[in-house]
Amino acid sequence: MALAMSSFCRDCLVETVGPRCKVCGSRRVLAHHELNTLHLAHLDCDAFYAAIEKRDDPTLLDKPVIIGGGRRGVVSTACYIARIFGVRSAMPIFQALKLCPEAVVIPPNIKKYTEVARAVRTAMRALTPLVEPVSLDEAYLDLSGTERLHGTPPARTMARLAKSIEQEIGITVSIGLSFNKFLAKLASDLDKPRGYAVIGHAEAVDFLRSKPVSFIRGVGDATANKLARDGITRIAQLQDMPPDDLAKRYGKTGWWLANMARAQDQRPVDPDAEMKSISGETTFAEDIADFEMLSHLLWDQAERVSARAKTAQIGGRTITLKLKTARFQTRTRASSLDAPTQLAHRIFEVTRPLLAREADGTAFRLIGVGLSHFAPAEDCDPPDLLGSVRQAAAERAVDKVRAKFGRDSVTKGRSLSRR
Repeated sequence: MALAMSSFCRDCLVETVGPRCKVCGSRRVLAHHELNTLHLAHLDCDAFYAAIEKRDDPTLLDKPVIIGGGRRGVVSTACYIARIFGVRSAMPIFQALKLCPEAVVIPPNIKKYTEVARAVRTAMRALTPLVEPVSLDEAYLDLSGTERLHGTPPARTMARLAKSIEQEIGITVSIGLSFNKFLAKLASDLDKPRGYAVIGHAEAVDFLRSKPVSFIRGVGDATANKLARDGITRIAQLQDMPPDDLAKRYGKTGWWLANMARAQDQRPVDPDAEMKSISGETTFAEDIADFEMLSHLLWDQAERVSARAKTAQIGGRTITLKLKTARFQTRTRASSLDAPTQLAHRIFEVTRPLLAREADGTAFRLIGVGLSHFAPAEDCDPPDLLGSVRQAAAERAVDKVRAKFGRDSVTKGRSLSRR
């Protein structure tokens, strides 16, 4: 038996019918037959970095804003005004400025963005313990069993959350509501910015049929090209093929494609799957082949990653060096430690030899550092494994001074020699 249509106003949160709220007159009325039965949501902050900068500087509200760095850097985030001109994330800054010359380019302030992300995450966890952050600006929430606690179905609880984030934190979010993670993520992208979309059981398979295979999250260019060579470009074709046939052709990937095409995703919301890595990277104004200059730039990234790890109160056992050549070829080299670290000098000591092996005269346009395989701060850098306890203490003293007076208040020799 078909469920009756349920609807409410996203602005005043009252039940209403029709295209306009009967109470406040808002046109933001959400209606769906399964609205009161779905419990899995995906929350995505709208143009997160740019939204925070506009919040903090109202003169930017009606201007195109790009968050990124340097003439040869890339776009981290573009506001929705800039996107009208074709600016997109990961686009080179110079290309973005050709498309939108009047854009305001702002260097990213990761510390500020992390603080805002922490406030959003706290608001989410006040609703359910089942929150799985995917990145700073997005997360899955499982609100199963919370209706009695909050006195309202998950759909309205999420609308209330979006409204409180906008009023109290000063940014907007978009929400997708469905019955699994795959569809909730798709739904959150359908109505951005400040959106709210629902995909229920009844329409899920038909909704997917007309979409390209790349609509399935995880199908990258390589997989899409492989499917295209076999004549498969639409999800409908995957739906119409027996799962066994897909498995024979593509192995485990075939089973996965069969499930996703049929809107079958059994992955739970995992609150322990927060971040997989902390990383920092910089793109140079000119290609660099000199090892000493690369080392100075490597130290900068080690300090930045260390600062983020300390803010998050974690450390990592695996340290990864990332390089990109002038021909845009990416090289990654990693080393694992006996004990996790969050100290800049330890990160640098591990990655500098990795860099030395790669700096054979090759010109590079980017260098980066990553930290993964996390552990809590109290398990990091035990004194008996440190090369110098005094050095660790000195670094933490520098951290305290920088926390009070800013990052540039203390500059170490490595950075001074570079400058």
